Amino acid sequence: MIDFTDITYLKTGNQKQQLAFEVLTKHKVLENLADFDPILVGTIPINIDIENSDLDIVCCWKNKSDFIEKVKALFKNKKDFSIRENLINNRESVVANFYIDAFEIEIFGQNVPTKEQNGYKHMVIEDQILRSKDENFRLEIIKLKKSGIKTEPAFGLLLGLKGNVYEELLAYKL
Repeated sequence: MIDFTDITYLKTGNQKQQLAFEVLTKHKVLENLADFDPILVGTIPINIDIENSDLDIVCCWKNKSDFIEKVKALFKNKKDFSIRENLINNRESVVANFYIDAFEIEIFGQNVPTKEQNGYKHMVIEDQILRSKDENFRLEIIKLKKSGIKTEPAFGLLLGLKGNVYEELLAYKL
């Protein structure tokens, strides 16, 4: 299994993964967020991204105000910067969006260790599923995503999951 906590795996990936590595390292995005245990998650690391897929970075904060101030200090001058607070799954969450070079970047922070956040857990499970299936399965996920279906619902459709696909995926056994 890939160690998703270290983005060097992107260097030998597809063209978009290599570009993501270049942008993230050149701009020291993860390095600057190191206090918050950042992990790149989402579709780009597991090669099911589509044209407008963003770079999703999960972070863990102990003090929400400190996290917000740090994110603002680092990225407020980036193109289309926005930051908001939400309640997601009954947890206080901070979401920042902006652009660096060719990528939209979303930073997602909660007071939850990054490896315990759903974004990370979903990606790891989806990666395991993709590795257990053939190339056609991966291409079908991408096709569904291009038609407007989000990642987890696309997996749910192809795997025949019932109910809340986000929860069903977390419990999925190969």
